[in-house]
Amino acid sequence: MKRIAIASLLVAALLLCGAGRAAAQGSPAPSGLRAEVIFWIEDAETKLIRLAEAIPQEKFTWRPAEGVRSVSEVFLHVSGGYYNLPRLIGTPPPEGFTPQGFEASTTEKAKIIEQLKASFAHAKQAVGKVADADLDKPIRMFGRDSTMRNALLLMATHGHEHLGQMIAYARVNGVVPPWTEERQRQQQQQPPAKRPQ
Repeated sequence: MKRIAIASLLVAALLLCGAGRAAAQGSPAPSGLRAEVIFWIEDAETKLIRLAEAIPQEKFTWRPAEGVRSVSEVFLHVSGGYYNLPRLIGTPPPEGFTPQGFEASTTEKAKIIEQLKASFAHAKQAVGKVADADLDKPIRMFGRDSTMRNALLLMATHGHEHLGQMIAYARVNGVVPPWTEERQRQQQQQPPAKRPQ
């Protein structure tokens, strides 16, 4: 119960911070579904970037098997998705972005982290531009009839799909996710609970 209350306070604080940033920039803060989608995009962003920072440069070319994406290719796949998926909701990729060959464009850790940050910023900005009135607007998505709302949900989940993959990649290579390491450290610092007598 205590964890749920803390999580609720954190979500509220994050949404208020986002509202403050948007108000400072002169535009209304995204609300409703758009705010929730941005919250989950930011959650994936934070964790994926922290994982990218924690994984050593020499492991960026590691892959679990031939023909499967490497560490660097997964991170760049995520970035490519967050540059490209906003097309579905009317925001083109940044000028100069070419999806063909993007996943294999670099294995340099610093450049990949830059791409992650820039692509997440691009996606969040695109979500913020969608009007609430347009959420049920029909669109074509991967050859099927869909809605703007469904495209936003895809953007909210895409990063988490690959977050799970990258956690597995990291652990196979001896890297504990930083947030897990922090939690374990906190638990070790807590005094042991007293047993009832």
